[in-house]
Order: sequence, then C-alpha cells, then structure tokens
Amino acid sequence: MVEKNILYSNILGKGRPFVILHGFLGMNDNWKTHGKQLSEYGFEVHLMDQRNHGSSFWDDTFNYQVLSDDLKQYCHAHNLNNIILLGHSMGGKTAMLFATQHPEVVSKLIVADISPKFYPIHHQTILEGLNALNFDDIKTREAADQAIGKYITDFGTRQFLLKNLYWKEKGQLAWRINLRVLTKEIEEVGAALPYPAIFTKDTLFLRGEKSNYITLDDETLIKHHFPKAMIKSIKKAGHWLHAENPKDFFEALINFVD
Repeated sequence: MVEKNILYSNILGKGRPFVILHGFLGMNDNWKTHGKQLSEYGFEVHLMDQRNHGSSFWDDTFNYQVLSDDLKQYCHAHNLNNIILLGHSMGGKTAMLFATQHPEVVSKLIVADISPKFYPIHHQTILEGLNALNFDDIKTREAADQAIGKYITDFGTRQFLLKNLYWKEKGQLAWRINLRVLTKEIEEVGAALPYPAIFTKDTLFLRGEKSNYITLDDETLIKHHFPKAMIKSIKKAGHWLHAENPKDFFEALINFVD
C-alpha cells in the first residue's frame, strides 16, 4: 500500500543516496539497469515514480512546483541528505527546480537531455493515441500495440508507452499513468525554469548527439542557472540517451560523481 502523497520508489543498494527521476509517461522501471549498476558502485539508488506515473499517487494538480515539493517530502520521509540527483527530460526539469530550491539537500545534479528553457507542446500525437484506446474492446497487449500503431509508428516508442499497461483485474487492462490529468496539464511539461533560480554546485548536462532538446544556443541559459555546469554529448544517441548508448552514458555518470 503506497502511503498517500509519498512517492513510490524502488530502492537498490546501500551507501550514498542517488535519486533518479524518469521522464514524461515513464516510470522507475525505465532506470533499473543503471540503478543496479550504480548500486554495485556503492550507492543507495532511489528509482522514483513521480506523481500521476507508475505506482505513485494520482492528483489533479500537476506542475513542476508540486513535483519538486513531492521530492522534498520524499527526502524528508526517507531522511535523505547530500543526494546526487539525476533527472531525464521532464524529470530533469523537476530535478533542476528542486536543486535550485533545496541546494542544501543536493550535492551534485545531473540533467539528461533537457534544457531549462520553455518547450512548446510536442506530445499531442502520443496522447491522442493513448486516449484512443478503449479497454472495453482491447483485451490484450498485442491489440493495444496494434491500436497505438495507428498513431505511433516507432516500435521502441510504443514499447516504452506500453510499459504503462497493467492488469487492473482479470481480463481488464488499464493505464498506470493518470492519462486524464497528464493530457489536461500537458502545457506544464514544457514550462521553463524560473529565471531567478540558481544552483551553484557541480552540475552535469548530458545531451544526446542526435537529439535537439539541448542546442548550442541553450548554453548561455544553462550557465545562468547553473554556473558550474558542464555539458557533454553522448554519441550515437537521441533523447533516450541512457537506453540508446547505455555504456557511454553510465561512464559519464561515474566520471562525474567520482
């Protein structure tokens, strides 16, 4: 039973706390491979589910301030301090805001393929496909894959999204994500980091070489918010850099935290 308003997590290993935040429509399971590796390096890894995702609680309010507040409450509940904080995409936005608001809790910050800037809505087709599924008619994962395929042609993207399916009861599929709220509040996902927000400790931005989420033009803004930021490209990788080139991604993590 998940305690109300405390985020669900999968905790691996013992040692210095290393907190990982997934991206939009993701869950803690997306990071289990890296989490296991980090735990073997002597970290206590907290793989988080953010609100309205995975096994965490659902709520009608969804913006980066409440996501940051959720993480603060989680850190307090688990007595976490001096954490290394990693966030990918939407999770990177949460991590940036949290670090600027609670620098006493964060020792090092890692942001994966997202900038502090504003992003226009660009998930419309995915949300349209997810909302089109009628679980009164769709009774297998294969049927769900076929239905989503009319909207999303990329196999890897579909497999990522279908991780959110679960058996609510025998013969009845459902979403783990709060699709109604995430669709309604989609504009919040692209929100910019407030301009006065500053984090002066060590920060690493990792961008996918083939991704356009972090551009050369973003460097000035990144340095404004994170004066000690380093920006490193992961070769042969797009937005899902941790999955597309896990070896180089993990090597960059370890080099930074060591």
